[in-house]
Amino acid sequence: MASPGTVGSAAEPAVLTAGDDVLAVAALPSSSAEDGHPEAVAPVAPRPDRTAPVSLSPSRAGDFMRCPLLYRFRVIDRLPEKPSAAATRGTLVHAVLERLFDAPAAERTAPRAKSLIPGQWERLRESRPEVTELFADDPDGERLARWLAEAEQLVERWFTLEDPTRLEPAERELFVEAELESGLTLRGIIDRVDVAPTGEVRIVDYKTGKAPRPEYAEGALFQMKFYALVVWRLKNVVPRRLQLVYLGSGDVLTYDPVLADLERVERKLLALWDAIRRATETGEWRPRPTKLCGWCDHQAHCPEFGGTPPPYPLPVRTAGSGGA
Repeated sequence: MASPGTVGSAAEPAVLTAGDDVLAVAALPSSSAEDGHPEAVAPVAPRPDRTAPVSLSPSRAGDFMRCPLLYRFRVIDRLPEKPSAAATRGTLVHAVLERLFDAPAAERTAPRAKSLIPGQWERLRESRPEVTELFADDPDGERLARWLAEAEQLVERWFTLEDPTRLEPAERELFVEAELESGLTLRGIIDRVDVAPTGEVRIVDYKTGKAPRPEYAEGALFQMKFYALVVWRLKNVVPRRLQLVYLGSGDVLTYDPVLADLERVERKLLALWDAIRRATETGEWRPRPTKLCGWCDHQAHCPEFGGTPPPYPLPVRTAGSGGA
Protein backbone atom coordinates (compact mmCIF):
# COMPACT_ATOMS: atom_id res chain seq x y z
CA MET A 1 0.00 0.00 0.00
CA ALA A 2 1.08 3.57 -0.51
CA SER A 3 2.06 5.49 2.57
CA PRO A 4 -0.44 7.86 4.18
CA GLY A 5 -0.82 11.23 2.49
CA THR A 6 -2.05 14.61 3.54
CA VAL A 7 -5.00 16.71 2.58
CA GLY A 8 -6.07 20.21 3.60
CA SER A 9 -6.37 23.79 2.45
CA ALA A 10 -3.41 25.39 0.74
CA ALA A 11 -2.97 27.71 3.71
CA GLU A 12 -3.49 25.06 6.38
CA PRO A 13 -2.41 21.60 5.24
CA ALA A 14 -4.20 18.78 7.04
CA VAL A 15 -3.95 15.04 7.31
CA LEU A 16 -6.64 12.85 5.79
CA THR A 17 -8.15 10.79 8.59
CA ALA A 18 -10.32 7.70 8.69
CA GLY A 19 -14.04 7.90 8.06
CA ASP A 20 -16.18 5.98 5.63
CA ASP A 21 -18.60 8.68 4.54
CA VAL A 22 -16.65 11.91 4.35
CA LEU A 23 -13.22 13.25 3.51
CA ALA A 24 -12.40 14.10 7.13
CA VAL A 25 -9.42 16.34 7.83
CA ALA A 26 -7.54 17.31 10.97
CA ALA A 27 -5.41 20.44 11.08
CA LEU A 28 -1.65 20.15 11.02
CA PRO A 29 1.06 22.81 11.23
CA SER A 30 1.49 24.65 7.94
CA SER A 31 4.24 23.22 5.73
CA SER A 32 5.18 22.09 2.21
CA ALA A 33 7.27 23.54 -0.59
CA GLU A 34 7.25 23.60 -4.34
CA ASP A 35 9.07 20.89 -6.29
CA GLY A 36 12.30 21.76 -8.12
CA HIS A 37 14.23 20.51 -11.26
CA PRO A 38 17.25 21.15 -13.71
CA GLU A 39 18.45 21.30 -17.41
CA ALA A 40 21.49 20.88 -19.67
CA VAL A 41 24.38 23.16 -20.44
CA ALA A 42 28.08 23.09 -19.71
CA PRO A 43 28.69 21.73 -16.18
CA VAL A 44 29.26 24.39 -13.54
CA ALA A 45 29.47 24.34 -9.78
CA PRO A 46 26.04 23.25 -8.45
CA ARG A 47 24.06 25.80 -6.50
CA PRO A 48 23.27 24.78 -2.92
CA ASP A 49 19.92 26.60 -3.09
CA ARG A 50 18.72 24.37 -5.94
CA THR A 51 17.60 20.82 -5.28
CA ALA A 52 16.42 17.93 -7.42
CA PRO A 53 12.65 17.60 -7.77
CA VAL A 54 10.92 15.50 -5.12
CA SER A 55 7.26 15.78 -6.05
CA LEU A 56 4.91 16.17 -8.97
CA SER A 57 1.77 18.25 -9.46
CA PRO A 58 -0.65 18.23 -12.40
CA SER A 59 0.71 21.55 -13.65
CA ARG A 60 4.35 20.47 -13.54
CA ALA A 61 3.54 17.10 -15.10
CA GLY A 62 1.81 19.02 -17.88
CA ASP A 63 4.86 21.26 -18.28
CA PHE A 64 7.17 18.28 -18.79
CA MET A 65 4.84 16.63 -21.29
CA ARG A 66 4.52 19.91 -23.17
CA CYS A 67 8.23 20.81 -23.09
CA PRO A 68 10.94 19.32 -20.83
CA LEU A 69 12.96 22.53 -21.06
CA LEU A 70 9.99 24.55 -19.80
CA TYR A 71 9.79 22.20 -16.82
CA ARG A 72 13.44 22.86 -16.07
CA PHE A 73 13.03 26.63 -16.33
CA ARG A 74 10.08 26.60 -13.94
CA VAL A 75 11.07 23.94 -11.44
CA ILE A 76 14.88 23.92 -11.32
CA ASP A 77 16.01 27.33 -12.54
CA ARG A 78 12.88 28.97 -11.11
CA LEU A 79 12.99 31.68 -13.73
CA PRO A 80 10.52 34.50 -13.09
CA GLU A 81 7.45 34.84 -15.29
CA LYS A 82 5.30 37.87 -15.88
CA PRO A 83 1.72 37.64 -14.62
CA SER A 84 -0.84 37.27 -17.38
CA ALA A 85 -4.24 38.94 -17.43
CA ALA A 86 -6.03 35.65 -18.15
CA ALA A 87 -4.31 33.65 -15.40
CA THR A 88 -4.76 36.45 -12.86
CA ARG A 89 -8.45 36.73 -13.73
CA GLY A 90 -8.73 32.99 -13.19
CA THR A 91 -7.17 33.31 -9.75
CA LEU A 92 -9.59 36.11 -8.89
CA VAL A 93 -12.66 34.17 -10.02
CA HIS A 94 -11.55 31.07 -8.12
CA ALA A 95 -11.20 33.15 -4.96
CA VAL A 96 -14.67 34.62 -5.38
CA LEU A 97 -16.31 31.22 -5.89
CA GLU A 98 -14.48 29.82 -2.87
CA ARG A 99 -15.51 32.68 -0.59
CA LEU A 100 -19.14 32.64 -1.75
CA PHE A 101 -19.67 29.40 0.16
CA ASP A 102 -18.90 31.23 3.39
CA ALA A 103 -22.40 32.70 3.11
CA PRO A 104 -25.57 30.83 4.10
CA ALA A 105 -27.05 28.87 1.20
CA ALA A 106 -29.93 31.27 0.58
CA GLU A 107 -27.53 34.20 0.25
CA ARG A 108 -25.32 32.62 -2.43
CA THR A 109 -26.64 34.74 -5.26
CA ALA A 110 -25.03 36.19 -8.36
CA PRO A 111 -25.18 39.80 -7.05
CA ARG A 112 -23.48 38.74 -3.82
CA ALA A 113 -20.81 36.85 -5.72
CA LYS A 114 -20.09 39.84 -7.95
CA SER A 115 -19.91 42.08 -4.90
CA LEU A 116 -16.99 39.99 -3.65
CA ILE A 117 -14.82 40.81 -6.68
CA PRO A 118 -13.42 44.21 -5.54
CA GLY A 119 -12.39 42.87 -2.14
CA GLN A 120 -10.83 39.72 -3.55
CA TRP A 121 -8.97 41.79 -6.14
CA GLU A 122 -7.57 43.97 -3.36
CA ARG A 123 -6.49 40.87 -1.42
CA LEU A 124 -4.82 39.48 -4.54
CA ARG A 125 -2.91 42.72 -5.08
CA GLU A 126 -1.73 42.64 -1.48
CA SER A 127 -0.57 39.01 -1.61
CA ARG A 128 0.91 39.24 -5.11
CA PRO A 129 2.00 42.84 -5.77
CA GLU A 130 3.40 41.86 -9.16
CA VAL A 131 -0.13 41.62 -10.61
CA THR A 132 -0.37 45.43 -10.46
CA GLU A 133 2.07 45.44 -13.40
CA LEU A 134 -0.80 44.27 -15.60
CA PHE A 135 -2.36 47.73 -15.44
CA ALA A 136 0.72 49.90 -14.97
CA ASP A 137 0.05 51.61 -18.33
CA ASP A 138 -3.65 52.13 -17.62
CA PRO A 139 -3.75 55.55 -15.87
CA ASP A 140 -7.46 56.13 -16.46
CA GLY A 141 -8.39 52.61 -15.31
CA GLU A 142 -10.32 51.70 -18.46
CA ARG A 143 -8.51 48.40 -19.06
CA LEU A 144 -8.85 47.43 -15.41
CA ALA A 145 -12.58 48.19 -15.51
CA ARG A 146 -13.03 45.98 -18.60
CA TRP A 147 -10.97 43.22 -17.00
CA LEU A 148 -13.05 43.30 -13.82
CA ALA A 149 -16.24 43.30 -15.91
CA GLU A 150 -15.01 40.16 -17.68
CA ALA A 151 -14.45 38.55 -14.28
CA GLU A 152 -18.03 39.48 -13.34
CA GLN A 153 -19.33 37.81 -16.51
CA LEU A 154 -17.48 34.59 -15.67
CA VAL A 155 -18.84 34.58 -12.13
CA GLU A 156 -22.37 35.26 -13.36
CA ARG A 157 -22.15 32.46 -15.93
CA TRP A 158 -21.32 29.98 -13.18
CA PHE A 159 -24.85 30.40 -11.84
CA THR A 160 -26.22 29.06 -15.12
CA LEU A 161 -24.15 25.89 -14.68
CA GLU A 162 -24.45 25.13 -10.95
CA ASP A 163 -26.77 26.17 -8.15
CA PRO A 164 -24.69 27.05 -5.07
CA THR A 165 -27.80 27.21 -2.90
CA ARG A 166 -28.06 23.43 -3.28
CA LEU A 167 -24.38 22.70 -2.69
CA GLU A 168 -22.50 22.24 0.58
CA PRO A 169 -18.90 21.46 -0.36
CA ALA A 170 -16.99 19.14 1.94
CA GLU A 171 -13.80 21.00 1.02
CA ARG A 172 -12.74 24.06 -0.95
CA GLU A 173 -9.25 24.79 -2.32
CA LEU A 174 -8.12 21.50 -0.83
CA PHE A 175 -4.39 20.77 -0.71
CA VAL A 176 -3.80 17.05 -1.26
CA GLU A 177 -0.60 15.04 -1.11
CA ALA A 178 0.15 11.34 -1.28
CA GLU A 179 3.29 9.24 -1.56
CA LEU A 180 3.20 6.27 -3.89
CA GLU A 181 4.95 2.97 -3.21
CA SER A 182 7.73 4.09 -5.57
CA GLY A 183 8.45 7.06 -3.30
CA LEU A 184 7.03 9.61 -5.74
CA THR A 185 5.01 12.29 -3.99
CA LEU A 186 1.94 13.63 -5.79
CA ARG A 187 0.39 16.90 -4.73
CA GLY A 188 -2.08 19.48 -5.88
CA ILE A 189 -4.97 21.75 -4.96
CA ILE A 190 -8.55 20.69 -5.69
CA ASP A 191 -11.03 23.52 -6.23
CA ARG A 192 -13.98 21.75 -4.64
CA VAL A 193 -14.87 18.36 -3.16
CA ASP A 194 -18.52 17.40 -2.81
CA VAL A 195 -19.49 14.37 -0.74
CA ALA A 196 -22.97 12.83 -0.99
CA PRO A 197 -24.75 11.47 2.11
CA THR A 198 -23.95 8.01 0.73
CA GLY A 199 -20.24 8.83 0.77
CA GLU A 200 -19.80 9.23 -2.99
CA VAL A 201 -17.15 11.81 -3.85
CA ARG A 202 -17.25 14.37 -6.66
CA ILE A 203 -14.15 16.36 -7.56
CA VAL A 204 -14.88 19.73 -9.20
CA ASP A 205 -12.49 22.08 -10.98
CA TYR A 206 -13.33 25.54 -12.32
CA LYS A 207 -11.83 26.67 -15.63
CA THR A 208 -12.19 30.26 -16.77
CA GLY A 209 -11.35 29.36 -20.37
CA LYS A 210 -13.43 27.55 -22.98
CA ALA A 211 -14.08 23.83 -23.09
CA PRO A 212 -11.76 21.89 -25.42
CA ARG A 213 -12.98 20.17 -28.54
CA PRO A 214 -14.00 16.53 -27.96
CA GLU A 215 -10.75 15.18 -29.40
CA TYR A 216 -8.82 17.08 -26.71
CA ALA A 217 -11.06 16.13 -23.80
CA GLU A 218 -8.71 13.39 -22.58
CA GLY A 219 -5.93 15.90 -22.09
CA ALA A 220 -8.27 18.15 -20.13
CA LEU A 221 -9.23 15.25 -17.87
CA PHE A 222 -5.61 14.36 -17.04
CA GLN A 223 -5.55 16.84 -14.14
CA MET A 224 -8.79 15.44 -12.75
CA LYS A 225 -7.62 11.85 -12.98
CA PHE A 226 -4.43 12.93 -11.20
CA TYR A 227 -6.53 14.28 -8.32
CA ALA A 228 -8.70 11.15 -8.34
CA LEU A 229 -5.57 9.02 -8.05
CA VAL A 230 -4.40 11.01 -5.02
CA VAL A 231 -7.80 10.72 -3.33
CA TRP A 232 -7.86 6.98 -4.04
CA ARG A 233 -4.39 6.53 -2.56
CA LEU A 234 -5.32 8.60 0.48
CA LYS A 235 -8.79 7.28 1.14
CA ASN A 236 -9.02 4.03 -0.80
CA VAL A 237 -12.10 5.51 -2.48
CA VAL A 238 -12.48 6.00 -6.23
CA PRO A 239 -14.28 9.32 -6.76
CA ARG A 240 -17.71 8.82 -8.30
CA ARG A 241 -17.44 11.78 -10.65
CA LEU A 242 -14.87 14.22 -12.03
CA GLN A 243 -16.35 17.52 -13.16
CA LEU A 244 -14.78 20.38 -15.11
CA VAL A 245 -16.81 23.60 -15.15
CA TYR A 246 -15.81 25.84 -18.07
CA LEU A 247 -16.93 29.37 -17.29
CA GLY A 248 -15.54 30.77 -20.54
CA SER A 249 -17.92 28.77 -22.72
CA GLY A 250 -20.62 27.70 -20.28
CA ASP A 251 -19.89 23.98 -20.58
CA VAL A 252 -19.59 21.22 -18.00
CA LEU A 253 -17.43 18.19 -18.76
CA THR A 254 -17.94 15.14 -16.54
CA TYR A 255 -16.24 11.78 -16.31
CA ASP A 256 -16.97 8.84 -14.03
CA PRO A 257 -13.65 7.06 -13.40
CA VAL A 258 -13.09 3.42 -12.60
CA LEU A 259 -10.15 1.87 -10.79
CA ALA A 260 -8.46 0.86 -14.05
CA ASP A 261 -8.36 4.55 -15.08
CA LEU A 262 -6.46 5.49 -11.95
CA GLU A 263 -4.05 2.58 -12.30
CA ARG A 264 -3.26 3.71 -15.85
CA VAL A 265 -2.67 7.27 -14.69
CA GLU A 266 -0.35 6.01 -11.97
CA ARG A 267 1.69 4.01 -14.50
CA LYS A 268 1.87 7.08 -16.75
CA LEU A 269 3.05 9.29 -13.90
CA LEU A 270 5.71 6.77 -12.85
CA ALA A 271 7.05 6.65 -16.41
CA LEU A 272 6.99 10.44 -16.54
CA TRP A 273 8.82 10.66 -13.24
CA ASP A 274 11.51 8.27 -14.49
CA ALA A 275 12.04 10.57 -17.47
CA ILE A 276 12.26 13.61 -15.16
CA ARG A 277 14.81 11.85 -12.95
CA ARG A 278 16.96 10.94 -15.94
CA ALA A 279 16.87 14.51 -17.19
CA THR A 280 17.70 15.77 -13.70
CA GLU A 281 20.76 13.51 -13.45
CA THR A 282 22.09 14.13 -16.96
CA GLY A 283 21.10 17.76 -17.33
CA GLU A 284 19.54 16.99 -20.70
CA TRP A 285 16.33 18.98 -20.93
CA ARG A 286 15.29 19.23 -24.55
CA PRO A 287 12.92 21.87 -25.92
CA ARG A 288 9.79 20.65 -27.67
CA PRO A 289 8.59 23.33 -30.10
CA THR A 290 4.82 23.79 -30.44
CA LYS A 291 2.40 26.57 -31.34
CA LEU A 292 2.38 27.51 -27.65
CA CYS A 293 6.02 28.65 -27.82
CA GLY A 294 4.85 32.05 -29.00
CA TRP A 295 3.40 32.72 -25.55
CA CYS A 296 6.39 31.43 -23.56
CA ASP A 297 8.16 33.87 -21.22
CA HIS A 298 11.48 32.08 -21.62
CA GLN A 299 12.30 32.58 -25.31
CA ALA A 300 15.47 34.52 -24.38
CA HIS A 301 16.81 31.34 -22.73
CA CYS A 302 15.52 28.84 -25.29
CA PRO A 303 17.80 27.42 -28.02
CA GLU A 304 14.80 27.30 -30.38
CA PHE A 305 14.80 31.10 -30.31
CA GLY A 306 18.58 31.52 -30.34
CA GLY A 307 18.79 31.79 -26.57
CA THR A 308 21.04 30.06 -24.04
CA PRO A 309 19.75 28.37 -20.89
CA PRO A 310 21.23 29.50 -17.57
CA PRO A 311 24.14 27.45 -16.18
CA TYR A 312 22.77 24.18 -14.88
CA PRO A 313 22.53 24.51 -11.09
CA LEU A 314 22.60 20.80 -10.16
CA PRO A 315 25.33 18.14 -10.27
CA VAL A 316 25.42 16.24 -13.56
CA ARG A 317 26.04 12.50 -13.82
CA THR A 318 28.23 11.86 -16.85
CA ALA A 319 28.82 8.56 -18.65
CA GLY A 320 31.04 6.32 -16.56
CA SER A 321 30.57 8.35 -13.39
CA GLY A 322 28.24 5.70 -11.91
CA GLY A 323 25.75 6.37 -9.17
CA ALA A 324 22.04 6.95 -9.34
